[in-house]
Parts: sequence; structure tokens; C-alpha cells
Amino acid sequence: MFSIGQISTRTGVKVPTIRYYEQMGLIAAEERTEGNQRRFSQEGLDRLHFIRHARDLGLSIDMIRHLLTIAPSNHAESHRIAAEHLDEVRDRIAGLKRLEAELVRIKDSCDGKDECSVLSAFGDHRQCAGGH
Repeated sequence: MFSIGQISTRTGVKVPTIRYYEQMGLIAAEERTEGNQRRFSQEGLDRLHFIRHARDLGLSIDMIRHLLTIAPSNHAESHRIAAEHLDEVRDRIAGLKRLEAELVRIKDSCDGKDECSVLSAFGDHRQCAGGH
């Protein structure tokens, strides 16, 4: 059995975050000591590793919760969730590329020496060339 500090060290997840995951129902201490300290099994440690990596991949708490409830053999559902998340990531990337193009356009609108429109462009969305 591991203390909350030990699983924090092993996973790199801070103790307050582990407590938050407990409150969200993603992980639970398997037992408590007489001093009311949380104790986690290897399964709890593995689950926290899963949660940490899923968060690093950008999955939402709701997606992670759902993944934790489906059977490991439910390949279709896990594939659907991965595909949905990939679509969301691609949408964000496309939005960031539009934002990048607009910022390049704004930056290139002046040379940084003479009067330019950067500040007015930042303050007035109507000056933008397109959606971002």
C-alpha cells in the first residue's frame, strides 16, 4: 500500500490534484490508517498513472471518467473517444493556425518604427482580415 505522498512522487501528480481526483470520483483510497491517512494499492497507483497520462494527452475529466467505466475489451467505444478527441485537437490546431496568420498580418502591417496599426488592430476586431 502507498501513501498519498508516495503515489504523488511516483506519478508526478501533486497531492491536491490527487484529492481533487478523489472528489471527482476518478480514484479512491482503498483504505485508511488508524490516523485516517489514505492508502492506495498498486491498482490505485496504476489508475493514477492512467489519469495523468490521459490528462497530458489533453483528455477532459469527463472523457477520462468515461474511459475508466468502459470495459477494457470495449475497443469500439475507446476508439470513438480517441477519434472524438483527435477531431477536437485538429479543430484547435486549425484555429491556432488562423490566429497565427492574423497575428503575422497584424505584425507585418508596420515596421515597428513609424506609426502603425498594431494597437488599434488589437483593440478592434473589425480590422481583422478573417475569422480566428
